Amino acid sequence: MEGQAGCYSAHFIIRLCWFYSEYRILSLLLIFICNSEDARKRHGRHHTIMPTNVNFRANIWALKEEGCTHILVTTACGSLREEIQPGDIVMIDQFIDRTIKRHNTFYDGCYSNLPGVCHIPMAEPFCTKTREVLMEIAKKHGIKCHSKGTVITIEGPRFSSRAESLMFRSWGADVINMTTVPEVVLAREAGICYASIAMATDYDCWKEHEEAVSVDKVLKTLKENANKATSILLTAIPQIGSMDWTETLSNMKCMVQCSVMLPKH
Repeated sequence: MEGQAGCYSAHFIIRLCWFYSEYRILSLLLIFICNSEDARKRHGRHHTIMPTNVNFRANIWALKEEGCTHILVTTACGSLREEIQPGDIVMIDQFIDRTIKRHNTFYDGCYSNLPGVCHIPMAEPFCTKTREVLMEIAKKHGIKCHSKGTVITIEGPRFSSRAESLMFRSWGADVINMTTVPEVVLAREAGICYASIAMATDYDCWKEHEEAVSVDKVLKTLKENANKATSILLTAIPQIGSMDWTETLSNMKCMVQCSVMLPKH
């Protein structure tokens, strides 16, 4: 399982490993539970990697090579709905992709990558069973949690214009971020169960008479509410580890295999 950006104060990491794959070298912090403040961050230890340049493929592939079956992530999001207030948790179940510069498949035709073309189904991009576990835990902890929501992932690193924010609302998006895509897509291609805990930090910039999103506002809200995601993850990790996922993982593997069209020799 993996802890991710958006929950910078979480205490999850036990050791640092280096991996090398077709997608270049990267450092990966493997999760167990201990008292450390070096949570694995998509944007690097000191937030020096902008969203476009995150090596999503290397991150997901390294986890697959280690035998990872589940990825649990946290993500800071702007709210596009009145009812999703800053500080609320959303267990997102759908996405809209507005990225334009990212590698979004392991099957891209390059010699060093996986062969063929993968037409992976994406009707239900997030693992339903894993999401149900997270929602149940949030309810037990008394944490306000929206059971579903559509995230729109933008390229970044800039925030949206007001016109864009209003347009995204009209499309049916509930929250907005810069990291869910292509991460969730690559996890699905890798046959890994993926679930995301979205933490609303602001109202983006669509809402009248509300301060527009800023880095300071995002960090302030994250700091005040990171304990919510932390408590969910600390309970979820051992609970998921004790459950039988044989059928779920078998279905995922079969889906991936059936989605790849290999070249004819």
